[in-house]
Amino acid sequence: MPEVANRGRPLNLTAWIMASRPRTLPASVAPVIVGTAVAFHDGAFRPLAALAALAAALLIQIGSNFANDLGDYTRGADARGRVGPTRVTSAGLLTPRQVQVGMAVVFGLAALCGLYLIRLGGWPILLAGVLAILAAMAYTIGPLPFGYYGLGDLAVFIFFGLVAVIGTYFTQALRVTPLAVLAAVPMGSLITAILVVNNLRDADTDRAAGKRTLAVLLGRRGARIEFIALIVAAYAIPFSLWLGYGLRPWVLLPLLTLPRAFRLVRTILTVLGPPLNRALAQTAQLTVWYAVAFAVGVAVTG
Repeated sequence: MPEVANRGRPLNLTAWIMASRPRTLPASVAPVIVGTAVAFHDGAFRPLAALAALAAALLIQIGSNFANDLGDYTRGADARGRVGPTRVTSAGLLTPRQVQVGMAVVFGLAALCGLYLIRLGGWPILLAGVLAILAAMAYTIGPLPFGYYGLGDLAVFIFFGLVAVIGTYFTQALRVTPLAVLAAVPMGSLITAILVVNNLRDADTDRAAGKRTLAVLLGRRGARIEFIALIVAAYAIPFSLWLGYGLRPWVLLPLLTLPRAFRLVRTILTVLGPPLNRALAQTAQLTVWYAVAFAVGVAVTG
């Protein structure tokens, strides 16, 4: 068991790694891959901008996870009986103050990466970055945490899908195109699907804590339908880009990941509780594999 990090003991690296929730981090990598591929397709690829966007996205994701850990602890959503991985604040592995400081440091580093991106993209990138950090904190922290009122799914779709892909593209191409917008949809869908699995797993404890996620508001059946709809939306986009946008059939490469998606849908329809921890990790993995295949398909049509 990890050593407790308070009571004057040295900070525990394991606890910080746990707080960062490594299994969720692919959600920040995938949109940058896709946004960069669209830039490459349009002849606007900038390697340094892509790396800076990747670093900023990872840091914002980690900061968001710290904020979520702290916010759920403060509101009692991580009470005994939860079936998800250990939350470091509620488990006493880190104090609330330590998590607050860690969150500030991580968001500060994200802002430093953002300075270079702002230099490239100007005020739209500044606005997107500020809103992303505020949204990451407001998910579970503040007087009206939107994650507690059924708005988390929409926020994830917007910031981890649309903003992340389009923002990555914009810092390289300095414009927004219909292709960049369409390419953002499957990323937003799959990353939101990760949250759906998380909320489906935690529905009972969230309901008891007054955390009204969509999985709580819609019920298990509704959450499962939402998951399937998000998967369908993700796989519909390559067809629309091939048939409607005129890209070559290479853009259909994400279909190679369909067997993974089918297995996940079957799992979501048949299991509850701790097995959903594995399904959550597998949904994150599907997102990355899809992003890689999609990025290759888009890039080679350029």
